[in-house]
Amino acid sequence: MSTIYLDHAATTPPLKEVYEAMKPFISYEFGNPSSIYSIGKKARAAVEHARRQVAELIGAKPGEIVFTSGGTESDNLALVGGAFAWKEKGNHIVTTAIEHHAVLESCRFLKRIGFDLSIVGVDSSGIVDPDDIRKAIKKDTVMVSVMHANNEVGTIQPVAEISKICREREVYLHTDAIQSVGNVPVNVQELGVDMLSVSAHKIYGPKGVGALYVREGCIVERLIHGGEQEKGLRAGTENVPGIIGLGVAARAANSGLEQRAKRIAFFRDTLIDGVLSTIPGVYLNGHRQERLPNNVHFCFDGVEGEAVCLHLDAAGICASTGSACSSGALEPSHVLLAMGVGYELAQGSVRFTLGRDNTIEEIHHLIEILPPIIARLRAMSPGGYYRPGTCANSLCNRGTEK
Repeated sequence: MSTIYLDHAATTPPLKEVYEAMKPFISYEFGNPSSIYSIGKKARAAVEHARRQVAELIGAKPGEIVFTSGGTESDNLALVGGAFAWKEKGNHIVTTAIEHHAVLESCRFLKRIGFDLSIVGVDSSGIVDPDDIRKAIKKDTVMVSVMHANNEVGTIQPVAEISKICREREVYLHTDAIQSVGNVPVNVQELGVDMLSVSAHKIYGPKGVGALYVREGCIVERLIHGGEQEKGLRAGTENVPGIIGLGVAARAANSGLEQRAKRIAFFRDTLIDGVLSTIPGVYLNGHRQERLPNNVHFCFDGVEGEAVCLHLDAAGICASTGSACSSGALEPSHVLLAMGVGYELAQGSVRFTLGRDNTIEEIHHLIEILPPIIARLRAMSPGGYYRPGTCANSLCNRGTEK
C-alpha cells in the first residue's frame, strides 16, 4: 500500500485545479494588480474574483475579505490590529487556554506592552463554557478571541452563543476558523463574529496565503506599512498566484461540503471505534460528538507519541503528535494540559486528521497495524511502564478508555 496521509490538519495537498489556476499568474499573467494598464487590470480582476469566492465560502461580503500571508498573520492582524484600533475604548482582551499559538502569542505580546489579558479555561472535552467568557468580560474589555474548532483535538466551540454575549456587552469577537473552514459549514452571519481567520493550505490551497474576514464597520489597525493594498490593511504587492489558488480552493471546499463531511465523519468514527476496541489504555481526547468530522486524537498510556509517529512513518502512514507549529517541542500539548490530561499521559498523544482522498481501506489498514506498534513500544518501555489496568495519569478516567 502506498503512503497513507493522515495529517490534513497540518497541511493539505493542493488540488489539481488549484495548481492549474495558479500557473498562468506565475508565468505570463505576471501583472501587478495595482497597475492601470491591461495586464495589471487582469491581475486585479483575478484577485477580486478570488475575493468573491472566499466570501461566498463563509457567507461574507467580498469587501469584508482581507488577503494575508496565512492563518498566523490573520490571527495577528485581528488580535494586535484590533487591540491597537480600539485601545481608546479599553485595554482588556479575553481568550481561551487552548487557542493556537498565533492567538496566544499575539495576546501575550499585547500583555507585554500594557494590555490586560484574561485566559479562560476549558472542560475535560476541550469546550469553553460561554458563561465563563461572560464572567471574564469587564468594562474595559475590547475583544474576545475563541477558536471555532481546536487544531489538536478537533473540539468545536459554541461560538454563536459566545457572540451573543459579546454583542450584549459591546465587545468585538474574533474566531480562528482555520481548521473548521472547509471541514464543516462556516457562516460568519450565523456565528455572529466580527473577525474570522482562514488559511489556504488547510483547504487544499497553496501555502503562504490566507484571509481575514473583517465585518463591515469593524475597525482594524494595519500592522504592515508601506502601501494602500487591501484597503490599507496590508501593505505590499498582493501574492496574486496564491490568492488565485485560495479562491479556487474555497470554491472547491464549498462544493459538496456537507456530503463530504458526512463521509469523512464515518471514517473518523470507524477509526475511533476500531482503536478503542483493539488497544487497551487508550484515551480519546476532545468531545465525541462536537468535533470536526476529520479529527481523531488519542493518548496512548505507556508510550511517547513521537515514537508512535516514527513507527507509523516507517509503515508508510503520516500522522502527528498535535499542532504542526509545535513540532519539535519537548513540552506536552498546552491544549491537553488545559483539558486536565496529566503530563505523562499527554506525552503519548497522536493526532490523525483525515482528508477528502482517504479511503475506508486505509482506515482499516491503520487499525490493523497500530495495535502491534503500541504493544512493541510498551514492551520496550523501561521497567514495563504500561501495565494493563493501570494508568500513569491520575486523570485517565476523564476520557474514554478500552
